[in-house]
Amino acid sequence: MNFFKTKPRTPPDLVRGLRDAIPKLDAGPPGSESRRKASEEVARNLQAIKAILYGDGEPVPELIAQLAQETYSTDLLLSLVQNIARFDFESRKDVVQIFNNLLRRQIGARLPTVEYICARHEEVIFAALAGYANEEIALNTGMILREMLRHEQLAKILLHSEQFYTFPHHIEATSFGVSCDAFANLKETLTRHKSMVADYLDKNYDRFFASFTTLILSNNYVTKRQSLKLLGEILLDRANFNVMTRYIAQEANLKMMMNMLRSKSKNIQFEAFHVFKVFVANPKKPPQIEVILRRNKEKLLTFLKDFHNDKEDEQFSDEKQFLIVQIQNL
Repeated sequence: MNFFKTKPRTPPDLVRGLRDAIPKLDAGPPGSESRRKASEEVARNLQAIKAILYGDGEPVPELIAQLAQETYSTDLLLSLVQNIARFDFESRKDVVQIFNNLLRRQIGARLPTVEYICARHEEVIFAALAGYANEEIALNTGMILREMLRHEQLAKILLHSEQFYTFPHHIEATSFGVSCDAFANLKETLTRHKSMVADYLDKNYDRFFASFTTLILSNNYVTKRQSLKLLGEILLDRANFNVMTRYIAQEANLKMMMNMLRSKSKNIQFEAFHVFKVFVANPKKPPQIEVILRRNKEKLLTFLKDFHNDKEDEQFSDEKQFLIVQIQNL
C-alpha cells in the first residue's frame, strides 16, 4: 500500500493554485529561486487545466463544468490575459488553448463563456486588444481576440467601444507581424457579422471613415494596400448599401481614389480601381461627382485605355471596358 499517494487536484484546486502563483512571479529579484518556482507552479497548473479541457482520452464533462464555473467565479480569464506577458513561452501557448477551448464550450444552444464575458466582463476583450502594445505577447492575445470576434455579441462590444479606435495605432506603430495580425482582427470585426456592422457603420459613418482613411493614406505600403482592399470589400457588400451610397457621394473620396490610381505601385492602383469603379458605375451620380468625372473625362479615358493591359483577368477587362463606356457617355 502506498501511503504517499497524492489525491488528484480538483478543478477548484487548480484554479486557486494558478491564481495564488501569479502574484509570486514578481517575488524577489529577476532570476531568483522564488520567481523560478512561481513560474513552474503557473506552468504546472496551466498544463493540468489544459489536460482537463482536452483530456488524454475523452474529456470528462463534470470536471470541465467545475473548471469553467471556478474560472468564471474567480475572473481567471481576465487575470490570464492581463498577466500573460509574465508567463514563459509554453505557458503563453497554454493560455491561448485554454481560453479558446472555453470560448467554444457549448451547452445546448448556450455558450457560457461568451455569456460570462457579455455580463459585465468586457475588460477581457479590451485586455486582449491591448496586448498589441507588447510585441512579445501580441500574437498570443491576437489569437484570443480572433476567437472572441467569431461571436457577434463580443464583436459588437468591441465595435461599439472607444478601444475599437485604437486599431489604427496598433496597425501603424508596431512591427510587420504584429501589424498584420492587428489588421486581420480589424477585418474580422468589420466583415464577419454583416448586418450588425452595417448598422454600426450607418450610425457612426463620419467617425469610422475619418479613422479608417488614416490607414488608406498610410505611408506603409502593406497597410495602404490592405486598407484599400478592405474598403472595396466593405463598399461592395450588399449589407452596406446605405454606407456605399454615402461614400460614393463625397467628392473627397473620389479625389482620393483618383490620386491612388496614379500610385507608382501597380497593386495600389489595382485596389484603388475597385473602389473607383463604384463611383463611375453609380447610375444616380450626385452632381458634384459627375462634375469631377466630366472635368477629367479625357485624362481618365487615356489613362484607362492603357491601365493594366498586361493583366489576364477577364472580369477586370470587362469592368474596365464598362467604365470606359460610362465615362465616354458623360
